Amino acid sequence: MTNRRLTHDVVRRLLVDTGAWLSCDECFERLDEYVERLVLDDLDVVPGMRGHLLGCPACGEEAATLALLVAEDHGHDPAPVLAALP
Repeated sequence: MTNRRLTHDVVRRLLVDTGAWLSCDECFERLDEYVERLVLDDLDVVPGMRGHLLGCPACGEEAATLALLVAEDHGHDPAPVLAALP
């Protein structure tokens, strides 16, 4: 048996509240709304989105890319939004 250390990132992902759950399809359907609200209003308004993004690297990468585009389109600094994304 191999002893592996749990990294901070692994522990963070294991402790995600999965009460509100989204599939990848649901995530992609609502990702535009979620990112725009984060960029423009600083609001996390989609239940389950944060937990999904913490556990799904593909959706998390899509959210980060979209955040860069939305911030640029609206003349906002993307750094705070990228920091707020899981």
